[in-house]
Amino acid sequence: MGEPEFTATGVRIGKRLRSLTRAGQVRISDGRLQLLTSYGSEIDSAPVQAVRASKPWFAHEDRASADVNGTRYSLTLGEHDPAPGKPGPPSARRFIEAVHRAAGHGR
Repeated sequence: MGEPEFTATGVRIGKRLRSLTRAGQVRISDGRLQLLTSYGSEIDSAPVQAVRASKPWFAHEDRASADVNGTRYSLTLGEHDPAPGKPGPPSARRFIEAVHRAAGHGR
């Protein structure tokens, strides 16, 4: 397994109105997107080409959505990237860009 192309920790992951984890992880590695609980258990995963990541138009800047295997997950990341050397999740925009890049859409 290679170095992850994108990793975010401390991510709130939800499905519809239900929160699945408040401190989950999102990882893109070896062409797969993984949604993990705070304990590292897999919530869902799929090849990144089959994932649709977007920014809901009505949501705050720290929100993104990801359609994985036909299920829409809401992700609450950071509103802005953390300062270098500081902890915290990357921005939702950076997550969406990472999914597009890994899928070969080049954005």
